[in-house]
Amino acid sequence: MTAAVGQREEHLIRVRKDGSRFLARVTFSALRDHTGNLRGFSEVSRDLSESKESEARYRGLLEAAPDGMVVVNQGGEIVLLNVQAEKQFDYRGDELVREQVTTIIPEGFAERLAADALRSSEDALAQQIGTGIELIGRRKDGSKFPIEIMLSPLESTEGILVTAAIRDISVRKEAEEHLAHMEARYRGLLEAAPDAMVVVDTQGEIVLLNVRAEKQFGYRRDELVGTQMKTIIPEGFAERLIADALRSTEDALAQQIGTGIELTGRRKDGSEFPIEIMLSPLASAEGILVTAAIRDISMRKTLERQFWQAQKLEAVGRLAGGVAHDFNNVLMIVGSYADLILELEIQNPKLIDYAKQIRDAGTKAAIITHQLLAFSRKQILEPEVLDANSVVRDLGKILPKLLGEDIEFVTKLDPSVYRVKADRGQLEQIVMNLAVNARDSMNNGGRLVIETRNVTLDAKYAADHPPTIPGDYVMLSVTDNGTGMDADTKARVFEPFFTTKERGKGTGLGLATVYGIVKQSGGFIWLNSEPGKGASFEIYLPPIADLPRREAMPTTESGAGGSETILVVEDEALLRNAVCTYLQSRGYKVLHAADGADALRVSENHKGNIDAVLTDLIMPGLDGVELGKAIQSVRRNISILYMSGYHERAVAGLETGSVLLRKPCSLKAIAQKLREVLDSRPTNAVPAA
Repeated sequence: MTAAVGQREEHLIRVRKDGSRFLARVTFSALRDHTGNLRGFSEVSRDLSESKESEARYRGLLEAAPDGMVVVNQGGEIVLLNVQAEKQFDYRGDELVREQVTTIIPEGFAERLAADALRSSEDALAQQIGTGIELIGRRKDGSKFPIEIMLSPLESTEGILVTAAIRDISVRKEAEEHLAHMEARYRGLLEAAPDAMVVVDTQGEIVLLNVRAEKQFGYRRDELVGTQMKTIIPEGFAERLIADALRSTEDALAQQIGTGIELTGRRKDGSEFPIEIMLSPLASAEGILVTAAIRDISMRKTLERQFWQAQKLEAVGRLAGGVAHDFNNVLMIVGSYADLILELEIQNPKLIDYAKQIRDAGTKAAIITHQLLAFSRKQILEPEVLDANSVVRDLGKILPKLLGEDIEFVTKLDPSVYRVKADRGQLEQIVMNLAVNARDSMNNGGRLVIETRNVTLDAKYAADHPPTIPGDYVMLSVTDNGTGMDADTKARVFEPFFTTKERGKGTGLGLATVYGIVKQSGGFIWLNSEPGKGASFEIYLPPIADLPRREAMPTTESGAGGSETILVVEDEALLRNAVCTYLQSRGYKVLHAADGADALRVSENHKGNIDAVLTDLIMPGLDGVELGKAIQSVRRNISILYMSGYHERAVAGLETGSVLLRKPCSLKAIAQKLREVLDSRPTNAVPAA
């Protein structure tokens, strides 16, 4: 005995004896024997082609759809539609059934739809399912609107029908047009920006950039769009950028707006450069985007290095100037007492030799302090109107011998070069120091060129070389083809005591001295050099109109004495005693004071003549300039001889014609200058009232 166990229903297309097809509901039942073994299947088919149940079920599915649903046969006739489609096209259902689909889809689109969808069931399914086709719909009143159609073939007794899900996309199209307009506007803003602009999505992918970004990183736009941000920002930096910026719009705005992040950019050729990024989150349909304004700060970094280098040199200069000033007094004391020993009638040759050695050592040390003061720009200058060509020509007579036969010496002097106001001796020292340095860099011989010419430095040059001021200058350059310098050496070359020479072959003060003299003379100095390509030092001095030269005072025999009364004012006791002792040995009547206030008391209490005052410029309390004015207001024709190691502020206060001795100086130099001052007086001093 066999029983039917287990059933399954399916809707299938069946073929009648006459070849016509119909939709049937087929029930399959498994047939098993008493032992449970499968013996076969039974099949019961029910014709549903005229079934109201089938139509009701299908219509129920159509009405439940959120979009307009239209069923079209092979002839392009509408056979079924839902309420949503009626509303969408503003027709009643009975007005559209059996009408051509061209009624609601303009001619041409309907044909394409039928051609694409109705080739075969398999082709239609493969081509159209899940694919949205954008077309134009037409309402009953003739108005048109954008639609998107999704097709689904359906087998029926009439053949293959096509179910079209129709969606009104008017709102979406308006949004797309708005976004396209906004994108065009946004792109316009990007292109107008002065910096490189790159827009990045939440995945770190570049979605937009401007022309400046292309130029800055060396890529074409199509080479960057769609690539990761790490293409132009090294790995690690890009991740930090995205992590910081894309937590939420509020967090990103709070953290990043107005904050410059310094990173490293990477160009297409692999070269890296410093950049600063300013972030600005942007809400979009795709989520939060980040607009990154990227600025190349290579020039700023260079200027910062130059600024800090100038600041460092300035600080070292102040220290060097202070040390040199104090050291000058010590050296003058040493030299003065050595001079006093040599003034004695000593028969011991060794003692005389020792005193000379002390004096010579003091003289050498004084040269170093002068160099330090020149670097710190505290050296007392005696400027005059000079022709730079004349200075170079005079030095050209001795430089070839100094450089050696293996170095070719060349001058290129512009005959129309402007005149400058500078200390001749120090300008000569600049050229000599640079020439010696050049010689030392050309171990196997070479070529040294000294050139002068008039130049005009524009605003761009000044901006690239702070603190240069735009304007006209006289350029004096010293160029060699020696070993050159690397970046680290160039950065330190003007520092005092920095030298690349072998131990014992240089003090490291030559270029520091050059730097200080040029700065104190109101000029600028720049170095151009690369390893293996020599070096060129360019000095720019401001031109000046010719000024009358001051006539030199008549000279007298070194160490000459006299019988006049001299007031010596010096706050350093040892030096004051040495000077007083020496002047007394030369026949002068000597009064002394420890500072300005003490000197005024001595002058007031002394009832006789005081012919001259020998005073230090820098003293506690009343300085030398103030003291000189105070005494001259009482003793009208008294002569003042000033002494100082440095201090440009005090020197600037000196009146034209004032006589100044540089410290350290010898006792003989003091006596000689004092004699010149006394002899140049128009009348004898008048006693105090």
